[in-house]
Amino acid sequence: MQDNNLLDNEEELDDFDDEGTFITLIDDDGKETSFEVLDYFNFNGKDYAVVLPYEETEEEVVIFEVKHNDNDENSDEYVPLENEDTMFAVFEEFKKRNADNFNFED
Repeated sequence: MQDNNLLDNEEELDDFDDEGTFITLIDDDGKETSFEVLDYFNFNGKDYAVVLPYEETEEEVVIFEVKHNDNDENSDEYVPLENEDTMFAVFEEFKKRNADNFNFED
C-alpha cells in the first residue's frame, strides 16, 4: 500500500456495525484493494480503522489512521501506521475492545 489511500465507498464508517462493513481503497498507483472493517474507533484523539484484506488468506490485520477531509466527507484519507509504538498501542486497544469477538494469539 502506498502512503495515501482514499475511501471509495458511499457507506459512511460512522454507521459502522457488527454486520460487516467493506471498503475499497485506491493506492497512489490506482490499484484497488478491498478490506473488511473489523473496528473503527477514536484513540488518543485520532480515528483508526482496523481492517482485514478481503481477498488474502493470511489473517493479519492492517491498521490505518483515518484523516478526515473537511471539504469532502466521502474522501477520507487512510494512512498506514508506520510508528511501531503507535501501531502496538492501537492494536492493544483494538484487542481490548474486541476481546469477546476474536481469539487473539499472544
